[in-house]
This record gives sequence, C-alpha cells and structure tokens, in this order.
Amino acid sequence: MSSIRSKALTLAASMAVALLACGAATAAEEDNSPPRLRWSFAGPFGHYDEGQLQRGFKIYREVCGNCHGLKLLSFRYLAEPGGPGFTPAQVAAIAAQYKITDGPNDQGEMFERPGRPADRFPSPFANDQAARNANGGLLPPDMSVLAKARTFERGFPWFVFDVFTQYQEQGVDYMAALLKGYEDTPKGFAMPEGAHYNKYFPGHALGMPPPLTAGQVDYTDGTPADLQHYSQDIAAFLMWAAEPKLEARKRIGFQVMIFLIVFAGLMYFTKKKVWSAVAGHA
Repeated sequence: MSSIRSKALTLAASMAVALLACGAATAAEEDNSPPRLRWSFAGPFGHYDEGQLQRGFKIYREVCGNCHGLKLLSFRYLAEPGGPGFTPAQVAAIAAQYKITDGPNDQGEMFERPGRPADRFPSPFANDQAARNANGGLLPPDMSVLAKARTFERGFPWFVFDVFTQYQEQGVDYMAALLKGYEDTPKGFAMPEGAHYNKYFPGHALGMPPPLTAGQVDYTDGTPADLQHYSQDIAAFLMWAAEPKLEARKRIGFQVMIFLIVFAGLMYFTKKKVWSAVAGHA
C-alpha cells in the first residue's frame, strides 16, 4: 500500500511539473503577452504616486482628451486624498477651462458655462455620431473605467499564482504595452485599410494611430519625456480614474482583516470558557 501511494505521489508531482513547464513554454511563445510592470499601487499596501498621476493627467489633457472622454470622473476627485494631489484652487481652475452644457434657462434653452469642481469631465464630442465622423467611422472609447475593462488572459499556471500575489494590474500592463506595441506590418499580414499593426492588440489591426512619441509632452519635474514613461504615466492615471478610492479600499480591507482575526481569537477563547465546565464534567 505504501509503495502504491509513493508511486501515485511521484506521478502527481511529475504531472504538476509538466503542466508548469508547458504553461511557461506557452507564455514564452506568445509574443503578444504584455510584460508585467512594477506599479506603486500594486499589492495590499499599494498607493498611487502623485507625481506619476499628475504627469498622466497632463498627457490625458494634451493628447488623449482630444478623442477620449472621462464621463464618469468628476473634477473634484483631483483634489481628494489618494489622487494626483491638486489643491482645490487648482481643480477649480482646471474645471473652468472646460465648457459644460447646462440648462434649460428661464427661456427654456440649453447653454454653456465654465466647468465647476462638482462637474464631470465632458466628452470631447457632442455625441457618438460626431465622434465617429471625426475619427473615420471609429468611436473612441470612454476612458473612465478603461483600465479595469481592458485585460488579458495569463493562462495556467500564472492565474493560480496571481491569487496569492494579488496581481490585479493586467489592465494597466496591457495599456502601457499597447502604447509601445506599434510596429511595421509583417510580410504576409493582411492589414485592413487605415489600420495600424500593434503586436499587443488582439488581432494586431488597431484603428488608432500611435498617439504618443518621444518629446511630445513636456515634463517639468525632470522625468524623461520618452515613450516608456509616457505609457506608464497615462496608464497609472487611467487606473486612478477607474478606481480613485483604491487606497481607501485597501486600507479598510486591511483593517477588516485585523478585526476578523481578533474577533476569531475572542470567539475561540469565549467558546473554551463557556464549554470548560461541560468538558470538565465529562
């Protein structure tokens, strides 16, 4: 019996090693797998980098905001804890640079006014049809939750490891890789008219042309103005836009776990105290 059990354990271990090797080989063969990057907000104690968020916001305003909206994000979040760290006065000045459609007024007509901190970021286009007309028939997606909506499958065995490492940054890894993934179209690849080859985009035919080039956006804090930093900064900002309360969520989650551990200990000793007489009588 002991020999059979030993053989079964050996076989199971061999199969596990084979599956791990197969998964590693498959991942290595996939050129379109975005590389895993290091982010300040990763892990249970992660937090946003204010400087990175401010740089990412600058990229959004000067480049991405020309086509993509943030309709679910309010200006006031820019000044709240866990965000880019703007002052309320700075947020009011930023909001005032946008035109917000409001109304109706006393005459029953809609009108435009300067934005306020309580307003949400307006769309760069009046409607979806106008957006398609300005972009060759393509509708640029809203970026409010793009960092959460865009992801990729890591496959076995990596998704098992992700449970223990709490890896949840597939979206920002993909977005940062996508911005750096434009390449010349390989020979023999059937590229649709007007599309651009991107090795990280599913199907590789992406309608959006390369939005960022080195030196396009000026940084004032000494950070290199190259594509590597651009891609990570805008990805980090969009992660914050999708979850501006991330730091509070992680802090409360940690506090809840501490409470549950203490509560479980109290319940255990309470049970021992309540049933001690019964145990002694038995």
